[in-house]
Amino acid sequence: MKLIRWIISEFFNIQFMKFILVGFLNTAVDFGILNLLMVIFRAYAGWPFSLFKAISFSCAVTNSYFFNKFWTFQKEDKAKIQEFSKFLVISIIALLTNVSLASLLVNKIGPQFNISPILWANLSAIAAVGITTLINFFGYKYLVFKKIKKASC
Repeated sequence: MKLIRWIISEFFNIQFMKFILVGFLNTAVDFGILNLLMVIFRAYAGWPFSLFKAISFSCAVTNSYFFNKFWTFQKEDKAKIQEFSKFLVISIIALLTNVSLASLLVNKIGPQFNISPILWANLSAIAAVGITTLINFFGYKYLVFKKIKKASC
């Protein structure tokens, strides 16, 4: 019963909904840049895809920091090196997970069911987003933007 209450409190609250909205914006930034690079360079697989995915994901992470800090988790104080360092570590873990999973699906498994390479690349990127979302939310909430409880006198 405690587990069910915890799941409900973590995933059905305003903060998580804001995080999801920011996530949609980040995903639009990620996919927009990814597709722009794929179209410009006409490369949908191999090391160029992995590089494009790393670039697009990094742009989305930068967007994520500002929206999550000031809107989702409402940390009004100035950005601190320690806070940004923690954010960067969580983001790098998510980046490695995101790029690795998407690259595995694109470069090792390859297009399935007669799907075009560009559609397969996008579906692979979507699959990577799900795992990355969980890593980021819990990492940001509990490690980066956690509320510090003030001691009562």
